[in-house]
Amino acid sequence: MARRMNVPSFVAQKGTRRLVCLTAYDVLTAGIVDEAGVDLILVGDSLGNVVLGHETTLPVTLDQMISHSAAVMRAKPKALVIADMPFLTFQVNPEDTLRNAGRIIQEAGVDGVKIEGARGDHVRMLVQAGIPVMGHIGLTPQSVLELGGFRVQGRTPEAADALLEQAKALEAAGCFSLVLESVPAPVAEHVTKAIGIPTVGIGAGRACDGQILVITDLLGMSSATPKFVRRYAALRDVIHDAVRRYAEDVRSDCFPGPEETYPE
Repeated sequence: MARRMNVPSFVAQKGTRRLVCLTAYDVLTAGIVDEAGVDLILVGDSLGNVVLGHETTLPVTLDQMISHSAAVMRAKPKALVIADMPFLTFQVNPEDTLRNAGRIIQEAGVDGVKIEGARGDHVRMLVQAGIPVMGHIGLTPQSVLELGGFRVQGRTPEAADALLEQAKALEAAGCFSLVLESVPAPVAEHVTKAIGIPTVGIGAGRACDGQILVITDLLGMSSATPKFVRRYAALRDVIHDAVRRYAEDVRSDCFPGPEETYPE
C-alpha cells in the first residue's frame, strides 16, 4: 500500500521530480484525482467560482471551506491535502489567523493551510503552533479589488524583485511550499532557484517545481479557458450530450425500459 504524502516528503521532492497538484472540492472528485496519482490536493477557495457561482473568491466563508475540505478528506486520499484560508480569516491579525486555521485543521482534518500574500508574522505563528503553511504570491485572487482585476504580476524589474523578496520572507517564516500564480516564466524560474522550498506554478511557466490547475478547467467543464490552462478532456460537451439524450429518452417513453424496471 502506498504511503500518504506528508509535508517533509513533499518538500524533499524539490529538484528531484515535478510535483503534480490539483484542486478538488468533494469526496467523489478527490477520490478520482487521488487514484490518478496526484501529489497534492488543494481545496481551493476557487470553489467560490466553480462550485458556488460567485464572480470572485471573496464571498467564500470559513464554514464552507471546512465543509468542502472535510468532504475531500472522506475520500481518504494518499495525497497531501491543503485547504485555502478564505478572505478575512487571516488578514486581520495573527491571533485570528491561528484560531481560524486551527478550526480548519481540527474540523476538516487536512494536512495544512494556504495563505495568500506576504504575511510572515501570520505564517510564523501558525508554524510555531504546528500548522503547515503553503504560501501564495503573484496574482492573489483575494486581492482582486486592490489589483484591479486578474492581471499578470511581476512584469517590471521592481515588481519581480518584490516577488523574490516576498518568497524569501515566506520561506524564512516557515512556509513549506509556495504557489506562484500568473507571473512571467523567467521571474518564476528565478524565484524557484533562489529558495529551498518547492514552488508550484499556475500560469508561471515550466521552471516551477510543480504545477497546479483548477480541476474543472483541466476537465473542460468551464465555459472559458484561461491562457495557462491545457484542457485534457471536454466534459462540458460530454455532460451536455448525456443529459440531452436522457431527456429525449424520457420524453419519448424509452426510459425506463425493462432492464431498468423491477419485475413484480
